[in-house]
Amino acid sequence: MLFSSQQIDTTAGLKAEFKNKPDGQFRPDIFRVSGYEKGAADPALSTTVRRALAIRSLFTEPGAYIYKNDLIAGSIRPMFVVPDDAQNAAAAKYAAEFPERWFANNSDHYAPDYRTAVETGIPGLLQKINESKQTHQNEPQKVDFLDSMAITLEALIEKFRQYAAKTDELLRGLRNGDPAAEGYDKGRLEFIKANCEALTRGAPQTFAQGLQLVWMLHHCFVCEGRYAMALGRIDQYLYPLFRADLNRGQTTDTEAEALLANAFAKICETRFRGGDDVVNICIGGVDTDGALAVNELSYCTLRAVRDVNMPGPNLSARIAPGTPDAFLDECLKVIGTGLGYPALMNDAVNMAALRRYGYAEEDVRNYCMVGCIENFMQGQQPPWSDGRFDPINYLEKLFLEPDDDIADMAEFMKRYEKQLEKAVEDYVNATRAAAFVPDPENQTMPFMSCFCQDCIDRGLDINMGGAKYPSVHGAALMGVGTVSDSLAAIEKLVFEEKAVTLSEFAAALKDNYEHYPELRAKALAAPKYGNNDPFVDKYAVWYTQYISDLFRNYRTNDGGGYYTAMAANISNIYAGAGLGATPDGRLAGRPLSDAASPTYGCDTRGVTSTLLSVSKPDYSNCACGTVVNQKFTPSAFVDGKREKLLKLIRVYFERGGQEIQINSTSRETLKDAMEHPENYPSLVVRVSGFSALYVTLAREVQEDILSRTQHEEL
Repeated sequence: MLFSSQQIDTTAGLKAEFKNKPDGQFRPDIFRVSGYEKGAADPALSTTVRRALAIRSLFTEPGAYIYKNDLIAGSIRPMFVVPDDAQNAAAAKYAAEFPERWFANNSDHYAPDYRTAVETGIPGLLQKINESKQTHQNEPQKVDFLDSMAITLEALIEKFRQYAAKTDELLRGLRNGDPAAEGYDKGRLEFIKANCEALTRGAPQTFAQGLQLVWMLHHCFVCEGRYAMALGRIDQYLYPLFRADLNRGQTTDTEAEALLANAFAKICETRFRGGDDVVNICIGGVDTDGALAVNELSYCTLRAVRDVNMPGPNLSARIAPGTPDAFLDECLKVIGTGLGYPALMNDAVNMAALRRYGYAEEDVRNYCMVGCIENFMQGQQPPWSDGRFDPINYLEKLFLEPDDDIADMAEFMKRYEKQLEKAVEDYVNATRAAAFVPDPENQTMPFMSCFCQDCIDRGLDINMGGAKYPSVHGAALMGVGTVSDSLAAIEKLVFEEKAVTLSEFAAALKDNYEHYPELRAKALAAPKYGNNDPFVDKYAVWYTQYISDLFRNYRTNDGGGYYTAMAANISNIYAGAGLGATPDGRLAGRPLSDAASPTYGCDTRGVTSTLLSVSKPDYSNCACGTVVNQKFTPSAFVDGKREKLLKLIRVYFERGGQEIQINSTSRETLKDAMEHPENYPSLVVRVSGFSALYVTLAREVQEDILSRTQHEEL
């Protein structure tokens, strides 16, 4: 044992320390200034080297801060400053001269190659850079970029030295009775010091050192101002160190769980800069050889996330056909606490979807998620980008100039498909334009490139051909339930029953059904997605296949694919806010159906029928991923009943469901939290592809969650 039980029980203490928010603003741009100024003194320096010097300043100038309850070091508190006018002016000057990439052109939402970092250590990566410089010695531009990468890694080593020095300072304070060291634990400080010092010299030799390295790298990305940086398959790349420690008797499951919880709790430190981060952590699945990959560390990670009990560590569990029931049951136990994660991912469907894009099989097997649910090749492709695509908008256009000469539903669908074909082309052109960087040499990312496969070997930036695979873009398709229900209503009322013409339907939609209550009643009574009714479900099948086929015809600027997603992340609320009434009976301004889920309240035949409907589309078309939100009462997670839920999920995945995520907080609790938020400061719920504190959500988001169909029994 490394620690006593008291020494490793740190999560509650860290949460308490986080309540003390630092003064000032989180301002990475302020700390970059001195590096840019140093670079300006030498006109011969390239832009990428000047960027690297700015990153060095960013990593080393703020200094180190260690919490009393830290087991893993790395804090953004020193990044908060109260700048004066001169500092603001200098920061603005260099921000204009050296603009940063943003989400649309691949800046973050990335899963770094932590496996290689853990295997080689930072000194090992520096050695690889030196070897690549020899290979490219006659290519000065590549040598220059490799130099910029080395500068950032040397700054990281200096950061480890700073944290080791800070522990020395606090240890002296403990010996001398310095009030500034009051409350610190000698054993924890010595532990942090030893790990940080070891990482300046070579690769991590213990699980704790491996986790410390990964956390410090993640911390540095946060210091750069990056968001949604995934930890990826932590139970795989840290497992060899964990297993070796267990074999030597140097650690226990309990200690590993405590270390993980300490690191995961620190994700929540980003609240200081406003809002929660979305740091995806992936466990389970299969390994690169295709063997089942669930291990002891997978369980430790699950329990650590449960212990933290805060949004931020966005846990995803890959469920393969042979994944042990014990692991899935443990996932359900954590979901049953109300956290809403892990999200459960169907390995078979996700890997089938990724194979469509030509990745090597061992890389397909090693996929993870970034952000909410986006499938990603960890450390092998540029950062993620995505956007919202609203198919329902183009159905609405058909009612702006209704044509009563349309003879049947087949002809109507051809008209709709024509609209979608043009809409997809327009979307692709817009996203390509947004992703275009006219001067990529001025927007390199030397630090991130260190943690992307092939960038060092090729001597190229992650966004300039260095990555093993090109970038991809995810088109998030809104409102499959709304579209399917609307098409079913049109077929039923216009072409089958001939109860209304397209012109009359158009008039009712324009009027928001105000003077057409009978038509709205018929629209609401038409078949609805989520009830295992083939009359309407066929449109969800068409929707998924047809739109994905359209996007597969296009490529990103660097030759990557356009993925489709069935994920909304509350955008269904805002997409609906600007949309008129729809043929399914929905009123103007109301939310669209959420992600791949049926319209809330319309799935009336129970959860089995819902999942039978939702599993009918071929989600191997959706390489980005899908979100299916379901809500169960807490009683569904008690012993005995939980086994039924487990079997339901197994059948759902066997039938082709891609993802499911579950809220287990009762409707009564959610209602009371809306009225008395002061009583529920720590209530966590699953929103869409992420979890959040319920009382911090906007009222319309709270209402959207509350409106989800709640299943009492299976």
